[in-house]
Amino acid sequence: MVSGIVSSLLASALIAIGALAWRNRDILPAWSTALRPTAKVRVSMSALLRISRDDRFVLFHTPYTPGSYGPPGGVFKFHPEAMSTLDRLSFRADRPSVNEDMTSSDLRGFLPSRALASFLRWFGTNSDRESVTECLRRELAEELAEIGHSELAAGTEALTFKSVRKVVERPRRIPGKEYWQLRVFEIHEPVSSDERTWRMLQHIIALAQDPEEKGVILATSQDIIDGRREEYLIGPQSAFLFGKQRYRQDLPPRR
Repeated sequence: MVSGIVSSLLASALIAIGALAWRNRDILPAWSTALRPTAKVRVSMSALLRISRDDRFVLFHTPYTPGSYGPPGGVFKFHPEAMSTLDRLSFRADRPSVNEDMTSSDLRGFLPSRALASFLRWFGTNSDRESVTECLRRELAEELAEIGHSELAAGTEALTFKSVRKVVERPRRIPGKEYWQLRVFEIHEPVSSDERTWRMLQHIIALAQDPEEKGVILATSQDIIDGRREEYLIGPQSAFLFGKQRYRQDLPPRR
């Protein structure tokens, strides 16, 4: 009888632990880093847009790594209402360039490791930050302007998106740096809900097919795995457009 009670309690405990782990599956990788209370962690929370035709993917020129290409998209921004939460978590923004706007509200920065799980839980509530739709509409409009085709950005405000996958890169130590890094990528693809957005997406694909156009290219999955399409370098995050595996290290950014 006693053994039956013990077995029942053990089974209940295992079920409860499993349920807790499932509810917090996106932040499980952070727990191992939180066990190192003196560690500093760099976080980067991004949305990427998959525009594709068959096995070819649209990649935009990346200003931070000149000569390289990656999927449109970028880091989520937080709203002013989030400042009290981020201050409580000791979040410190990371700006990759001295020329970047000092008022930037990108969700890319440094945290003490003890705050990492709390930060990821806050991010998962979708409160006081951009939604995927807001982030991808803004990023696509900005990147179209950067490559000299702002005339196409008029269609971005009506775009909607559907989720493809979420990639949570495990915390890892960065060689030559005194911090760990954890990155989250939410990959979505556009839904052309009306004729105007459909035409905009077709124009973007046509630009990528134009050999004279240097701001945007089409690359196959094998190009992305290889890290190059002809003379163009391809950023490793592009591989998340078709899977969860990273094939190479990051390209060094411009400083």
